[in-house]
Amino acid sequence: MSFLKLGLVVCLFLWITVFSIKQKEDKTTIVADLRTNFSDTLSGRQLAGQYCRACHLFPDPSSLDKATWVNSVLPNMGLRLGVKSAGRNPYEDLAEVEINLIRAQGIYPETQLISDENWAKIVKYYETEAPAEPLPQKVIPVTNSLPLFKAQEIKLGDKPFPQTTLLKFDPATSQIYVGDAQNVLYVLDNQFKLKDSWWMESPPVDIDFQKNASPRLLTIGLFQPSEQKLGKLISLEKKASPTAVTIQNLHRPVQFTASDLNMDGKEDVIICEFGNHSGKLFWLDNFQPTKEHILKEFPGARKVEIADFNKDSKPDLMVLMAQAREQISIFYNLGNGEFKEKTLLRFPPQYGISYFELADFNKDGFQDILVTNGDNWDYSAIRKNYHGVRIYLNDGKDNFKESYFYPLYGAAKAVARDFDNDGDLDIAAVSFYTELENPEQQFIYLSNEGNLNFKAHSTPEAATGKWMTMEVADFDKDGDIDIILGSYFHNLSELTKLVFQGVLSFPQVLVLKNGKNK
Repeated sequence: MSFLKLGLVVCLFLWITVFSIKQKEDKTTIVADLRTNFSDTLSGRQLAGQYCRACHLFPDPSSLDKATWVNSVLPNMGLRLGVKSAGRNPYEDLAEVEINLIRAQGIYPETQLISDENWAKIVKYYETEAPAEPLPQKVIPVTNSLPLFKAQEIKLGDKPFPQTTLLKFDPATSQIYVGDAQNVLYVLDNQFKLKDSWWMESPPVDIDFQKNASPRLLTIGLFQPSEQKLGKLISLEKKASPTAVTIQNLHRPVQFTASDLNMDGKEDVIICEFGNHSGKLFWLDNFQPTKEHILKEFPGARKVEIADFNKDSKPDLMVLMAQAREQISIFYNLGNGEFKEKTLLRFPPQYGISYFELADFNKDGFQDILVTNGDNWDYSAIRKNYHGVRIYLNDGKDNFKESYFYPLYGAAKAVARDFDNDGDLDIAAVSFYTELENPEQQFIYLSNEGNLNFKAHSTPEAATGKWMTMEVADFDKDGDIDIILGSYFHNLSELTKLVFQGVLSFPQVLVLKNGKNK
């Protein structure tokens, strides 16, 4: 059986397994085809290439250490191929509602899709080729001071530790919205004084602002991985109005944005359902739940940027997808609600793509891509030398080439602004998904010295939190751009580790006030 035919068969079967909600097929026939035609002469590398590429880019053995492959990643893969001996019960510690939802999708098939002999070859291949320890990152000198910024701690509410899920600035009202995983939304003025607070049904994760209308707020439902659809997009208002938005039953949504996609004069909404085993990227015509248009029915939809990339006067979408099939794509708007996807960047699943934004770094008139790789909440929670901040330059035809890399374990977000007002773009970045020997380097400021040469800075005050969220704006309206960081401790153990390193104060928000124009 040819590699091409074999890959197509495996891909088809796994697609049907994971997305059986969409269509039902006779799985017995496909399994029999695999068993009958799968050659036992293939090597472990060849087998891994075929099976892994059925769902995502091939992961090189050197990207993880032996123990992580053998004890964590491969057992999870084996369970998805029906290899019962590969790992622990995948339903262990799950609520019955979660078990039923996962089983309904066929995530973990009852029928084994690979022979024991061939599975052993894959395991042996990774165990043999992987390094004994994770490969180290290149060490970049970091200056432990931020002369341009002055730090200010902000504490909100009475809680054991902060869990900030949202930071967003409304320039029209000069208010900062701070979401917390304990289902609270705080509203601060531009002096960072508490002005209002809202109790929500679940953690707030995104918000947008409109002229002459209430803000629209997105809540995730369940913050931890789940198949339940408990998220909502609602209007943030004290009294219901005829124009209020109420969109329910969203599967762990994390971001939304609005635009008139079909150019009918009415605003549409694009929603990223990150989900878990399932999820999707879709848009609703005129915010109507009955008028759904699915762009991509995979989990991991993380972020959308809207721009006219091909200059045809129609809004296109640039989209980040995570969760194994990690990539950034453009959905070109063909008109009449139709789109065509072009994949720009792809990453193996262990790269953990976490954020992107558009910025013109080389001033050629074309939008480049700033990316962070660092999501480490997965089956390989080790330090990875390829995690960090990357710049991809645009050739003018929406083809992108990596032109800069700053190594940063657990990178969660990076933004590009001219913080020092010298005419070029600097970068502010946060690390969230790992623990660092120098916790102050969970925030990194990259000062642009020209031609994509950056000098790295941190600040001792950044050691006071685990920074998952970040917002930048001229909060105090003095003509320079300030930074606020939102801290999220997943549990008390994470906070305790910082206590042992001498950290005693844990603010919800850390403000870095820019003093350039003082």
